[in-house]
Amino acid sequence: MKYRLLGRSGLRVSEICLGTMTFGQEWGWGSDKAESRNVFDTYVDRGGNFLDTANRYTEGTSETLVGEFIRGDRERFIVATKYSLYTTKGDPNASGNQRKNTVQAVEASLKRLGTDYIDLYYLHAWDAFTPVDEVMRAFDDLVRAGKIIYAGISDTPAWIVSQANTLADLRGWTPFVGLQIEYSLIERTVERDLIPMAAAFDLAVLPWGPLGGGLLSGKYTSTNGAHTAPQDVRLKDGSLRLTDRNLAIAAEVVRVAQEVGHTPSQVALAWLMQRPGKIIPIVGARRAPQLAETLDATEITLPAEQVKRLDAVSAIDLGFPHEWVTRDYMRENLYGGTLPLIKDRFRTRPSGIAVIP
Repeated sequence: MKYRLLGRSGLRVSEICLGTMTFGQEWGWGSDKAESRNVFDTYVDRGGNFLDTANRYTEGTSETLVGEFIRGDRERFIVATKYSLYTTKGDPNASGNQRKNTVQAVEASLKRLGTDYIDLYYLHAWDAFTPVDEVMRAFDDLVRAGKIIYAGISDTPAWIVSQANTLADLRGWTPFVGLQIEYSLIERTVERDLIPMAAAFDLAVLPWGPLGGGLLSGKYTSTNGAHTAPQDVRLKDGSLRLTDRNLAIAAEVVRVAQEVGHTPSQVALAWLMQRPGKIIPIVGARRAPQLAETLDATEITLPAEQVKRLDAVSAIDLGFPHEWVTRDYMRENLYGGTLPLIKDRFRTRPSGIAVIP
């Protein structure tokens, strides 16, 4: 396992983060305590130090098990958890991004984790009501109180994250250093705005669902429009991920895997880790051997030809204004015919838009 800096910080974290949403069986498909421990030990034995959980994962069991597993060696681990999702139905202030829920949630997470501080604390999802300055001041207060060390944000529009970090910089508050989003070969729409925004603000990008909920594992097939999969998999008939487009992408991943001599899961993860930017995937597993196989992706560098094919089969429309400003007539209008003279000074953002530094 190699280590990377977490965004605009000096924190050293593993190049793959262990997702622990599978720790606990309250949701019907996770691992019991013994197997969760095996998964944890497999990750640690490979040099992993970065653990991701949330207050809602398996109704709190995930945090409890993570806290139990790191006990006795707490300082070694980077523990990330989240707040925003409800903890008590019917209580309007037991969910959301507001300061009251922030304080309540962090104290409850600290108790379940059995620790005095959280290394990385995420806003889990944007609630569309709480003022941005309230959120950022609350995070800064938690840092100053020693409850958390770093702040992160998940599942939030790019313009909100931009506003938040700009405000934090202007007022001397704690900024976000990490952005957690869904990102994989079957979910690339984040490349329109979220990925370029992360690059502009020097945020680490922590993709969840890097294997598309298992769709990119090679277990799912499609024949004449009929989808088939083993009985023990997470995605069932009716899943929004089981589309013809996504299954075609998964089929190409299988073909590439056969060509390069690796598993489809390893290929899908290697593709993601080779994307531009500070990408640190979050990978979970229900069984230790499954995790061990996936972690081998850190040793893979996909050939350019295979990367190009995977890019092509999973390509998305960037939409307006990204595609509009790169059309020939707009480039002529923007640069007055001088573009060939200054093209050597151009770089390309992950969005595909060429910009002058």
